[in-house]
Formats: sequence, C-alpha cells, structure tokens
Amino acid sequence: MQVTLNLDEALINEAFQLTKLTTQEELLNLALRELVRSRRKKDLLDLAGQIQFAPNFDHKALRETRHAAD
Repeated sequence: MQVTLNLDEALINEAFQLTKLTTQEELLNLALRELVRSRRKKDLLDLAGQIQFAPNFDHKALRETRHAAD
C-alpha cells in the first residue's frame, strides 16, 4: 500500500541510527510490528491475577490423550 506521510525527520533519523535499517518502509513496518506486539503484551498483562491455575494439572497426560486421538 502506498501512502504519503508527513513524519518528524529528526525522529526518523534517530530511528534509523538505532535500528540500522535503510529504508523508511522497513522502519515503518518495524514500528507497526512493535506497536502491535506491545499492545498484545499489555492485554496479556491485564489478565494477571485473573487466571486460576490448577496445581495438580498434568499437561503430559493431556498431551498423551491428544496424540491417541490422531
């Protein structure tokens, strides 16, 4: 997708120095990936303390059961 953007040139130059990337396309794609990753991570952190873990859960037994069905 081709888009025309007005970006802060000083910020772009600093980002180029920090990442060693060579094109604005690479830089923007990296920025978007990092934004999505950080938001997903935040969403997972919001779940902290809300998930109940079963101390006697046997993940190996579940794995064996799943393979038996194949």
